[in-house]
Parts: sequence; structure tokens; C-alpha cells
Amino acid sequence: MTDKSRQQVTAKALAQRAHDLLLGHSFAQRQIGYIHTLEIDYGEPIKQRTLLEVEVAAQTKRQKSSTAHHKYRAQASEQLHQVIEHAMQKQLADIDTVIHDTIGIEDNIPAILDILSVKSASVGRLEPLVNDLSWLGRELVTFVNLPYYRTQRNKHTSVKVDNPSLALRYIGLDNLKFVVPTFAVRHWMPHSTEPFPLLKRRLRDNSMACAIAAQELAKLNGVNEIHAFTLGMLLDVGKIALVRLYLRTFELVWQRKVSLARDEQQKDLHTALLELKPDPLFLSTLLSEHSLKVTQKVIDKMAFRYLPFKFAMQQLTTPLGKGDTLLPLTEVIQKARCYSQHLTLVEHQMVESDETARWFEFFNFTKSELNQLEKTNFQHFHIKID
Repeated sequence: MTDKSRQQVTAKALAQRAHDLLLGHSFAQRQIGYIHTLEIDYGEPIKQRTLLEVEVAAQTKRQKSSTAHHKYRAQASEQLHQVIEHAMQKQLADIDTVIHDTIGIEDNIPAILDILSVKSASVGRLEPLVNDLSWLGRELVTFVNLPYYRTQRNKHTSVKVDNPSLALRYIGLDNLKFVVPTFAVRHWMPHSTEPFPLLKRRLRDNSMACAIAAQELAKLNGVNEIHAFTLGMLLDVGKIALVRLYLRTFELVWQRKVSLARDEQQKDLHTALLELKPDPLFLSTLLSEHSLKVTQKVIDKMAFRYLPFKFAMQQLTTPLGKGDTLLPLTEVIQKARCYSQHLTLVEHQMVESDETARWFEFFNFTKSELNQLEKTNFQHFHIKID
């Protein structure tokens, strides 16, 4: 295997590991064969009393029954997920409904992001669009009144802001270019991601880290940092759509199957179905294999006039043609995505230094890029309000 092939294998494995980690630390550990301490064989068997013959017979019977039940439950899960997969394919074919009903993207958001990307942007052009989005107005007012940003303002103007129009002016156009896409993506996040309680927070943190990494890398590579930040923030919109769709579709299909099994008095099937929950392996595979394609379709439908995302997304989702080279924006986004995933794996001690080295080599990180990213704060906006 060549060095490049080894790097590619590592990059794919670590990206999948990062997707697994979205759904839970223990799940991600199981996927890489993590051995729990209690399962380690220390060489000396634990002393146990000798079982009576009747106990051995009962234990054997329970094991057989348990094994049969587990097989039946696995079969029920497989059949359930075949129906779910088919239903999701039909829903994803109608991307307009996914955008407006599943994710909840209003038409004003692409219009605002487009305006913010041009030199002729003005608060006056943004004001009517923001006023039509009550949630965005509330977010901007709350944001500008945070103690951290109030202390930055002039002591004579450090009064509490109570309306979106004033908030827009206090925050300023330069800062809104980072604030608006961030608030939009957070607004689209699922309200609940049970039975994966940390999924929403990790999606949010990953989006923020990817956007900030893209911004920092853009500065070093002559790429428009607003374009890089915005696309970095939007990159996980496909994941948001798939998580929402899967959890909603699972609940609907599951309830229908349970009701049918009960009505037809299929006791074993009914019992097996009641034990089923959304499957982390199914969802992780869904996210890693399809989320970028969904993001591409969503961004295409957002029909940006000035933000140059169309061709970058095509390069992120399809193999390069012979003789073609990556756009600078595509390279920045690839590296930002890799680095944000790396941050998550490092936080959970799920990546080794040699794996990281191969991963970074595969995406051609330079020393100056890594040095800059190592000293970057990925938790907060890099903005200042006058």
C-alpha cells in the first residue's frame, strides 16, 4: 500500500469515527473494538460455586431463549429499517419539502446571507428581511445585550437594546456576516435528539469549529473569509436534515408496526418492537455517506446569487475529473472539516498521533496552517462590537 493510499484509508476511517462519536462516546468506542476493563482476561478465572444440575439446565434454557429473542429482535429491526430507508428516500426526493418543512429554512435567510456577502450591503436592506423573522430578531437583541458585548460598547450608548433594528446597527455589518449564519444554523437544529442526548450539542459545536477553522484557513490562503465561514457553517445542514428525518420517520414507522403487531396479536413481534430504539449504526452510516449530498442539494435550492458555493459543493461530493484541480475554497473547506472532526476526536481521546499525522498529510496541511489552528479559539465569534 502506498503512503497516499494509507493516508486515504486513515482519513476515511477517522471521518467515520467522528460521525460515530456524534451519537455517543461508548458507541464510538464499540465501533473501533474498544475493550472494557471488566472484560479483560487477567489469566486467573474468578472462583465460582459449582452449579447444580437443575441450575445448569435452567441456565441453558434461558440462554437459548435469550439468543432466539435477540435474533428475532435483530430481524424485526432490519425489517423496520428497510421501511424507514425507503420512506426517507421518498422524502429526500422532494428537496423543497425537506428545506421548508423538515429543516425549516425560510426564504429570507439566503437573501440575507447574499446581501451580507456584497460590498453594497446596508442595514437598511437587511432590516425588512430580519423583521419578517421574529426568531432572528429575538436572537440578535439577546446577543447584543449579553454582558460581554455590552461592556465593549461606548459607556454613553451601553443601554439595553430592545428591538431588532437597533440591534442590527449596534452589531454592525462586519459582525453580522458571522453572526447571522451561526444563528440560522442553530435555529435549524433539531429540538430533541433523543435517544442521542448529546447529538444536538455536538452538531452545533462541530459547525462552529468548522466555520472558524475555515475562516482562519481562508486568511492564510487568499480566500474570502466570509465565504469560507458561511460555507463552513452550512456544511452540516445535510446532517441536520437527516437527523430530523430519521428520528421522525423512525417514530412514525415504529408506532405503525407496533399497532399492527398488537392488532394482529403477534406477541413475539410486539415484544421485540417495544424494545427497539433508533439505531446509532444506521444513523451514523446515513450521516457519513449521504449528508454532504443533502447539503449540496439544499445549497443549490437556496439559489445564492453572490455566494460562490455551487462548484465548491460539487467538488466536495463528486470525484475530480482528470486534469481538474480543487478550487481554493474547496481546499479550505476540506481542511476545516477535517480539523473540526480532529478536535472532537482529540477531546475524547479517540485518535492517535500517527493517525493524525497521516490524516493531515492526506489533506496537505502546511505547518503555518496547523500553527494558526492550534492557537485558535473555536468556541466563540472572533468579533468586536464598537
